[in-house]
This record gives sequence, structure tokens and C-alpha cells, in this order.
Amino acid sequence: MGEIHHADHGWVTPAVSYFVACLGAFVALRSARWALVSQGRTRAVWLLFASTSLGAGIWSMHFIAMLGFSVTGAEITYQPGLTVLSLLVAVAVVGIGLFTVGYWRSSPVLSLLIGGLTTGLGVAAMHYLGMAAMVLPGRLGYDHVTVWLSVGIAVFAATAALWAALNIRGTLAVLAAAPVMGVAVCAMHYTGMAALSVRLDASQSTQDGVMALQFIFPLGVGLGCYVFFGSLAFAVSPSKPSTQPLLVGPAAPLPPRAARVPEQRQPRRRPLDGAAARR
Repeated sequence: MGEIHHADHGWVTPAVSYFVACLGAFVALRSARWALVSQGRTRAVWLLFASTSLGAGIWSMHFIAMLGFSVTGAEITYQPGLTVLSLLVAVAVVGIGLFTVGYWRSSPVLSLLIGGLTTGLGVAAMHYLGMAAMVLPGRLGYDHVTVWLSVGIAVFAATAALWAALNIRGTLAVLAAAPVMGVAVCAMHYTGMAALSVRLDASQSTQDGVMALQFIFPLGVGLGCYVFFGSLAFAVSPSKPSTQPLLVGPAAPLPPRAARVPEQRQPRRRPLDGAAARR
């Protein structure tokens, strides 16, 4: 069995990966909030930006954390095809969840459950596809109970974060939901990593892989810059109804909840007696 290390560079990679996850979640949840009060193409653009920001943030978090991962006696490389596929899966599946919440408002509870489930499964799918992209002289094994626990963490926390962003009014709701989503991604990642075991085998070929610093690091830096500078651009761009920035100004006003009007009872008519009925 190969000895596994999750933080070769100390707390640098976990801290940076958590920051990237929170930043991507903040931009995504804020964009989803504005999508709810937009119509037509504008709503689709907001949700598309939310999907790419959250998917890129999740993917960047995973592979930044993986820069601190090592196995004693083994050199780790990555398959470019599966690595890019994990990124596309993250953006696509998270997008399905966000578009479900954004457009299926006729049944808010059901759309929230489906959105949270899909988003959480997208986080898990990205993680395990990214792990499958690793190339090392050995075989990977997983503890199934811990794997399902990691998936449950991702689904539960993603649902809670979406609920907070879509139902609690005010900027603090989004500010509180972003770290929750960041915790969801990081908790899922490190729980999934805890399920991993590596059995070294020198006969396994490692020719198909590319070093992380040659391929993943530049791609991760590019996606991180996309999310970071995208958030800065939105932060300084005023919203249409006001001159305050979109990201740091007040949260988008949700449509008012319909007040339940009590039914007015009609006065009960008394039956007429015989003389009155003949009139």
C-alpha cells in the first residue's frame, strides 16, 4: 500500500482551494438570485454565468487541492482527456441544477430538491472523474461507505446553500450561503479522499499522463482568473434599478409572496315564511 499525503505544502493548498470554492459559489449564487427577477435572455445569461462560475470554482478547488496530494514512491500525472471531461461535467451538471431552480418556479420545493440533488451529484461526479484521470504506478481503491457519505455531504450542503440564496432576503443570505457551498465542496473532496487507497504496482504504465504543473496548473490558474476577474467586473458594474454594485449591493428583490386572502362568508339567507313567499 502506498502512503498517501493530502497536504504536502501544509495549509496552503487547502486554504487556497477553499477560497476559490467560496468565490465561485458567491458569484454563482448571487447571479442565480438576479436571474430570478430577470426575464427572457437576461435570465438565461445570468444562469449561464452562474453555472460556469460555480463549475469552474468546484473544478479549480479540486485540482488546487490535488497539487498537495502525493503518494510515497509514486509520480502522479493526469490524463488530459478525462481532466477536461471532469471540468465539462462540473459545468454542465451544475448548470442543470441551477436552470431547474431558475425556471421551474411553479413547484419551488420540488425544484429546490432537484436542483440541490443535481448540483451535489455534479460535485461528486467531477471529483471522481478527476480522480480517475490520475495516472500512477498502482491501482486506486475506495471504501464504498465513505464514498456514499461524501456524495451525501455534497447533496445536503448544496441544497442548503441554494435554499438560503433563494429564500432568505438580504445580502447577508448570499454571503452566508457561499461559505456553506465552499464547505460542501471541500468536505466532499476530503471525505472522498479519505475513502481512497493506493496499491502500488510497478507494472502499471504511466506513459499516458501529463505532469500537473504542465497542464492542470495553467488551466486551473486560467479558470481561477476567470472567476476572480468576473466577480470584480460585476462588483464595479451598477445594477439597472440602482447605482450600487451587483455583487456588494443589496440582494435582488424576490417577488413578494402572495398573501392569503381569507374567504368572506356570505350571510346565510333565512327561509321565507308562507306569506312572504306569496308576495
